[in-house]
Amino acid sequence: MEKARLQELLDALNRQGYTVIGPRIREGAIVYDELQRLTDLPIGWTDEQEKGYYRLKRREDEAYFGFAVGPHSWKQFLHPPVFLLGRARRNGQGFEWIPPTDPPPRYAFLGVRACELHAIAILDRVFMGGPYVDPVYRARREAVFLIAVQCTVAGGTCFCASMGTGPKAPPGADLVLTELPDAFVVEIGTERGAAVMAGIPCAPATEADRAAVEARLEETARAMGRRLDTTDLPALLYRNLEHPRWEEVAQRCLTCGNCTMVCPTCFCFTVEDASDLSGTQAERVRRWDSCFTTAFTYTAGHPIRQSAKARYRQWLTHKLASWWDQFGTSGCVGCGRCITWCPVGIDLTEEVHAIRQTDGTIAGERR
Repeated sequence: MEKARLQELLDALNRQGYTVIGPRIREGAIVYDELQRLTDLPIGWTDEQEKGYYRLKRREDEAYFGFAVGPHSWKQFLHPPVFLLGRARRNGQGFEWIPPTDPPPRYAFLGVRACELHAIAILDRVFMGGPYVDPVYRARREAVFLIAVQCTVAGGTCFCASMGTGPKAPPGADLVLTELPDAFVVEIGTERGAAVMAGIPCAPATEADRAAVEARLEETARAMGRRLDTTDLPALLYRNLEHPRWEEVAQRCLTCGNCTMVCPTCFCFTVEDASDLSGTQAERVRRWDSCFTTAFTYTAGHPIRQSAKARYRQWLTHKLASWWDQFGTSGCVGCGRCITWCPVGIDLTEEVHAIRQTDGTIAGERR
């Protein structure tokens, strides 16, 4: 598909009632927001990412998707940061419950990377995979049209290749695009995707095109800025719960919760009730929460995990170990956001490596 025809894809989705969400530049970062025109995309821009560091810079070409991932994830559209669950209104001697009646938004996500497709699949398992299905998430998820874009650029904090979550997009998207210098190679993943592409002029991909796609993906995998050794990882963390490294990282951790906010799979939330001053109406709201706050485990008069050590250990061991016990998968997809957006540059790949290098060592003595 010629690059300019991407606008026809946007128009076709709009005609079908979708709001197209994709990458665009705002406040010095590439974020996800509504798109109307191709010029809304960060054409010709890339990003530099390292521990606690993120900057945009111009590319030498006019690539449409020549960057990695920014602070936003698609989680915010499927599992909103703030969501009104309903209102209670006084009615005579009692109250009536008024649930929200607005239909779920119909989003078309443009630019979903391989790691993010895996993250959405993890959220699907969390919110829809068990006996108790979250109706808010399910309604929003079923209304989404997914357009993946395979990565041809690896960020400085990316490690999806070692997690098995990229850079090649897994099945599940309606369409998968791979950007070449003058065109997109389009893979059709669903009947919905085929129906949208039916009205857009395209030429059959050649063997040279397919070879170029594979070469770009292989190059991206080699260019990963980080690597995480996942060998026996849950067991490694379980047998090192009292490792001195936890105290060392706690000396730097601000317990700000940035890592959980930017993570595409962290799903914890709290529910808050608030009434008006007259006592005639109350609202129940669901908000994102974080295991890094002391209030998160506040029980019977005090928080269970009071120290930064306990909270960081809980986050990392849940993400990389006990998530497997709960959901049969890792909670990390290797996107690197938690490394980039940590104010003090804590790198989970370094923390795991340090524990692995001294596995079984406590205070300098072998167990």
